[in-house]
Amino acid sequence: MIRRAADPRIRTSSPVLVGRDEQFASLRAVTALHPAVVLIEGEAGVGKSRLIAELLACDLGPALPLVGTCAQVGEPFPYGAVLEALRGARTRLAARPALSPVTGAVAPLLPEIGEHLPPPPVPIGDPRAERHRLFRAVRELLGAVGPVLLVVEDLQWADDGTRQLLRFLMSDPPSSLTTVVTYRREDVPGGLPLGTAYRPPTGVVSVLLEVMPLKVEDVRGLAEAILDEESVSAEFAARLHDRTAGIPFVIEETLRALRVSAGGSPITAHADGASARRLLDSVEVPVLLRDAMAERLGALPTAATRLVQAAAVLGSPAPAELLGEVSGVPEPRLRAALTHALAGHVLYEVDGGRYGFRHALARQAVYDTLGGPDRIHLHNRAIDALDQVDPRPLVQLAEHSERAGRVAAWLHYGEAAADRASEVGDAATATSMLQRLLREPSLPAEHVDRLAIKLGQVAHTGLDQRDPVELLERLLSDHRLSTSARGEVRLYRGLLLLRGAGGIVEARSEVERAIADLGERPDLAAKGTSVMAMPYVGMSTLAELEPWLARAEEYRASCADGELRLSLLANELGSKLLLGDPHVLSRMSELPEYVETVGEQRQLARSWCNLSDGATVVGHLRLANELLRSGLRLAADCGATFVVSTARATQARVDWFTGQWTGLAERTSRLLDEYRDLFPVASELALVLGSLAVARGEWAEATSWFTETGAFAPEEAISQIAIAGCAGLAWSQLSQEDPERACADADRGVEILRAKGVWAWSGEIAGIAVAAYLAAGRADDARKLVADMADGLAGRDAPLAHAALALALGRIAEHDGELDVALRHYRDAGARYRSMPAPYAAANVAEREALCLLPDDPEGATALLSEQVDTFDRLGATRDAARCRHHLRGVGGAKPSRRGRRGYGNELSPRELEVARLLAGGHTNREIAEVLFLSPRTVEQHAARVLRKLGVGSRTQLHAEDLV
Repeated sequence: MIRRAADPRIRTSSPVLVGRDEQFASLRAVTALHPAVVLIEGEAGVGKSRLIAELLACDLGPALPLVGTCAQVGEPFPYGAVLEALRGARTRLAARPALSPVTGAVAPLLPEIGEHLPPPPVPIGDPRAERHRLFRAVRELLGAVGPVLLVVEDLQWADDGTRQLLRFLMSDPPSSLTTVVTYRREDVPGGLPLGTAYRPPTGVVSVLLEVMPLKVEDVRGLAEAILDEESVSAEFAARLHDRTAGIPFVIEETLRALRVSAGGSPITAHADGASARRLLDSVEVPVLLRDAMAERLGALPTAATRLVQAAAVLGSPAPAELLGEVSGVPEPRLRAALTHALAGHVLYEVDGGRYGFRHALARQAVYDTLGGPDRIHLHNRAIDALDQVDPRPLVQLAEHSERAGRVAAWLHYGEAAADRASEVGDAATATSMLQRLLREPSLPAEHVDRLAIKLGQVAHTGLDQRDPVELLERLLSDHRLSTSARGEVRLYRGLLLLRGAGGIVEARSEVERAIADLGERPDLAAKGTSVMAMPYVGMSTLAELEPWLARAEEYRASCADGELRLSLLANELGSKLLLGDPHVLSRMSELPEYVETVGEQRQLARSWCNLSDGATVVGHLRLANELLRSGLRLAADCGATFVVSTARATQARVDWFTGQWTGLAERTSRLLDEYRDLFPVASELALVLGSLAVARGEWAEATSWFTETGAFAPEEAISQIAIAGCAGLAWSQLSQEDPERACADADRGVEILRAKGVWAWSGEIAGIAVAAYLAAGRADDARKLVADMADGLAGRDAPLAHAALALALGRIAEHDGELDVALRHYRDAGARYRSMPAPYAAANVAEREALCLLPDDPEGATALLSEQVDTFDRLGATRDAARCRHHLRGVGGAKPSRRGRRGYGNELSPRELEVARLLAGGHTNREIAEVLFLSPRTVEQHAARVLRKLGVGSRTQLHAEDLV
């Protein structure tokens, strides 16, 4: 029997938590621990906030809940959500008289609790030091009032400052702090809620809770709870699930609208499939949401409705006073109006006396009920109110001005908002705002030049290049853009094109055209010339680049502007180091240790990172690491996000060369997800992943990654990465004993090398190409390559290439049967690799040395091979370790796999783990046998044990994550 609800009001949500038992149990368990971190992710309306609400309604014991919410408006207000949460610590602070003096740094930002804090410390004068002190103050404060449950909701809308502060707290939390954050993955800038990948430190419990849409059975239970029914038919539940995708918020609003449309009559939730379909198909979800909100509004007194409409126009939660000012509800009636709005479940108290909507769709539904004149009137009132706030919320003011149709005000506030965002390193907000302004058809022509140039300048410091490139291209054909500004706009478009896949040829053409248009702007012409002089972009030869290099040096020598000079010097020194110029390292003293302006900081960071990249390519790996540390730190501090992206890719390459392989594949994959649209970064990361795959014997995966390096389209690639990609493809084919195909790949890489004329980039391809040529019977080609390489490297500072030259000479001598000569070259190469240090390359050379020793010194060869097995095992180079073991078995010096033989019980042995990983990658027994130098029968036995120990029925059920 279907019962009518005793209460005529429509229930807004389920009275019980449905379908979240596992997540809630995990949340309760983890939040009882200290220190701990919980990341809750899920799409809009899926129930993240409900989980938090249920948690806060529980007995938290001594833990003090502090809750902050990130505002949806993109106003760059650093640390806002965390400061909002700290207001709740007032009571406990009153009982903590002895606080660390550093906590006084929080007082100016939180006057509400200032009376309980020490006086603010004396200003340092250094923004970075001030920020670090503030971060320490927050951590000390949380530690002093602990135990604390810190909750920050809607992290996808957080400003960069809040993300940085949370990263700081979560990476080194007070012992009594548990942090819980919620976010929508799809709305997080870059896909990383904290801005960068988060790895919990030792001793900190960390849990990721993914809140997914409800399954059909859970939708059924939710409907029963909301409708106050003992049971709901499976057909109704299935159809409701289809119509709502299982998102709890949409289910609730749909059922609400259905009850409204039924006029209070019972809903036939026991209906069969056809009836359920007719019932639910009669209402579209957007209409239901809008109608439901219209009904709620209709039940409110006039003053409350005006208050709600003001909240809808403001967009983000606001204090009662601001709502009253925008709505025009006077103070004596404000409290009553707000109470009605809350009681009617239209507005909700978000936290700390701020009020807004439960969901963005609810806000939009109210906004849509406003007629045009009413909307414009409220936006104008919002502008008047917000213009009195200090500091002015410029992004909000710009939004309201745009919606009010006040183009002049929108231009004023929008440009100011973009300028402020740029100043605090928020390039994404600045770029977005400038693009919106420039897309306004009624924007006066006199403003187009200035805004277009600003867009180019700001976009160049951030990560978004596709949309700005398209807009700048349209502006170049816009009659409103002046001839004098056209060259600068074209220059910045060219710089942005350099970052995208397939944009390099067009980028160089665009920059060259821009230089021709910049005759009256030598500073900008210098920037363009410096870009044209970069040796690694596309297929321009060294001979073609030399005039550009000379012109760029002339510009730099006569430049008086500090920021521009640093910019030119960054390109000049980085380019020359890449070319193997032996004088560059001695010129590093030309770079200042400290600079003053943010622009100079960005250029200094870029200088260090450019030099680090060059040092990595030519083989100064220790120097590369040192430069990276300085460059990354400075780039992050001054908001140079693109510099950070390139430096992180360089770090992955350095880690590959220096043998820091633990977790490298995972780190690199995460970076690739973050920077996939930035081709120079993505291609370098793909090279690292391909190299790791070859070392593990995963040929198909390696080929896939190497293909993304530009190896097949060098004219649209970063030259040294494309050459290394060709080397990787040849290496993979040679490892599979296919010298002909290996030669084809090597030929392509050598052709790029010869065309470019930069032999300092031969370090990764020379040894592989020579080995392929010798294996294919092309000894003359091998000798010619070595001779050309020796000539090209004369007088060049390129340790990696010189080591590769020694290796190549050893290969040729070994091929000719001159083992003594080969040993001398191999030992020379090995010493060079070890000094970098490049342990993987050194181990491969040592393997060749051991094979040359075998005829005359089998004992020494066996010992040397055994050492390399240990090195390869330590690195995780499965294929290479297996090959060395194969050599050892051939001379009767077999070495057990990794940790030696012992009983592993139900654990996988090291050899079984190698087999399991290859099985999970889809390899056949025969392929695994070839990779690990085993017989197919042995692999079959290992595979059977792997499946039994892991408890899976077939290899198709085996996944890589099962092996972690």
